[in-house]
Amino acid sequence: MAKLVYGMNVSLDGYVDHDKFAPDPVLFKYFIEQTRNTAGSLYGRGLYELMRYWDGDEWDQHGPEQSDLRAFAEAWRAMPKWVVSRSLKEVGPNATLISGDFETAIRKLKAEVDGEIEIGGPKLAASLSRLGLIDEYHLFLHPVVLGKGSPFFADAQPKLRFVASQRIGESALRLTYVPA
Repeated sequence: MAKLVYGMNVSLDGYVDHDKFAPDPVLFKYFIEQTRNTAGSLYGRGLYELMRYWDGDEWDQHGPEQSDLRAFAEAWRAMPKWVVSRSLKEVGPNATLISGDFETAIRKLKAEVDGEIEIGGPKLAASLSRLGLIDEYHLFLHPVVLGKGSPFFADAQPKLRFVASQRIGESALRLTYVPA
């Protein structure tokens, strides 16, 4: 049975925005290993379309010194992906579109897959949280204050219990919570 884990980079004031801050090299290496070792990722449309960047080769314009970018792209391409969307008609390589009854599809996925499935996207995570399907929350906290944006907990207010913390790199702290 899979464990569904919702994790994203988040500002001190609770917002997720990839354009405003990025992981340092140590955290990026952490994400490479995480991607290599996960059973797959479950995305909402918005984050999936952003992450499709790694299907292409635009990232590969920096030369051989960018081996971490190559390593992440290879790991991301190899990882199974499931995309929840009513508007998309097709998805890229190694991805499966979930367009109908997503609750049933995700419950089936959870029952049939072994390992961790990462959840990406605050709107999708909010829906899954309301359904009681998220097993763990990872907040990769950065010392940045945004003041606005997409909140990590979009339209969901789950009751949580703190279980662990881990400093990763110079500025990130991974906070781990489970449903209370």
